[in-house]
Amino acid sequence: MTQHPKPLTGTVLEIQRMSTEDGPGIRTTLFFKGCTLKCAWCHNPESISPKPQLQWVESRCIGCKTCLEVCSEGALTFKPEGLEIDRDKCKGCGTCAEECPSTALELMGKTWTVDDLVNEVAKDRAYFETSGGGVTASGGEASMQADFVAAFLAGCRERGISTALDTCGQSSAEALQKILPHTDLVLFDLKEADPEKHREFTGHGYDRIRENLLLVRDYMRTHDTPRDLWIRTPIIPGATDREDNMRGLGEFIAKHLKGVVSRWELCAFNNLCRDKYLRLGLLWPYHDALLMRAEDMERLSETARQSGADPEIVQWSGATRLEKKDSNDTDDSQHLRLVKSCPA
Repeated sequence: MTQHPKPLTGTVLEIQRMSTEDGPGIRTTLFFKGCTLKCAWCHNPESISPKPQLQWVESRCIGCKTCLEVCSEGALTFKPEGLEIDRDKCKGCGTCAEECPSTALELMGKTWTVDDLVNEVAKDRAYFETSGGGVTASGGEASMQADFVAAFLAGCRERGISTALDTCGQSSAEALQKILPHTDLVLFDLKEADPEKHREFTGHGYDRIRENLLLVRDYMRTHDTPRDLWIRTPIIPGATDREDNMRGLGEFIAKHLKGVVSRWELCAFNNLCRDKYLRLGLLWPYHDALLMRAEDMERLSETARQSGADPEIVQWSGATRLEKKDSNDTDDSQHLRLVKSCPA
């Protein structure tokens, strides 16, 4: 009997439609499971592990305890404060989530074949065509599933869908080289200019990240695609929100990436992931951190423009907090100004 090879599969955490933050136009962003960094401020903690993970949504739970009955590993326990998941015992099989009548249990991470995933995102093609958007492979770190992501992006381009790779850069050169031929735009994170702080904040130094960024640069100079490179820097209160950081990153961009980078985007910290950490039973060091102020984002942007990098490429985006207007005003962390893009 002829043995047919198994189709290539990948693990996707989430498919986010109608995104306007991960490249030009309206996009469908795919968050792949698994990450090579462990950033202290990570907004997608459920994406760090490459394996599917279980989460409990307390507000949906009706207390039926069906999950306890079907869990073969004995990983679930009901306590007065709610459901407790023993992460060491849980295999991520998803049986409890399938049987939960109120959808209070969710398995984060779904397995897809290349063809099925391409067909799924192709449903949004009309939005891409009218807005100049496309598909963005993000994470986690998409290059951890390089073979699958490369095949997926190639399938998208065969359908006439523009593609982007969002990467932290902490990957093998071989992984990037598999994906770049099928990528129109690269969104590359540069988080921290100080090597020791980079290791403190992310769990790794930045040597490999910078080497891979230069690899992307050289690849772009000798190939038709990718056509664009965007640098993105998360502005985190008490961490990366320093003028010396902006100057250091800007000097690197000016020295090594002149004429290659079309946008350097400073991304304001957001705290919308608080509940994600709670549902995963994790402590988040930025749980009580406030949003950035608009004037601080402007100040850091101005520092970036004066760092030696092309000032025309510097932009900032994200939600910011407004100051209290009077004594009857509520806490200023609740007053948000949404900014998609503040061009230089």
